[in-house]
Amino acid sequence: QVELVESGGGLVQAGGSLRLSCAASRISPSVFRVKTMAWYRQGPGKQRELVAAITGGYSTNYADSMKGRFTISRDNAKTTCYLQMNSLKPEDTAAYSCVLRPGDYWGQGTQVTVSS
Repeated sequence: QVELVESGGGLVQAGGSLRLSCAASRISPSVFRVKTMAWYRQGPGKQRELVAAITGGYSTNYADSMKGRFTISRDNAKTTCYLQMNSLKPEDTAAYSCVLRPGDYWGQGTQVTVSS
């Protein structure tokens, strides 16, 4: 069973940056490289929403509100996916989780809090 562990969350002031990591274990790099990785977030009182996704072919997709501020990337050799978040806003405050697909393997999430 694939396991995902997110890290890198924390408290940051508005305008700041954070880099989230999602490390996958129990999966080989050769299998990981063909999987799609995505980041979702769920803010207080809000529904979970897609933040960004990256395919095995490195095609990326971003939610409109994250375009130009967030960058998703992956290191297949390390079986890790990253989310670089710049120009953070208070409305970016949420629990951020990663998912590996197909299979829908989810991590436990990491909290990001942006203060104004």
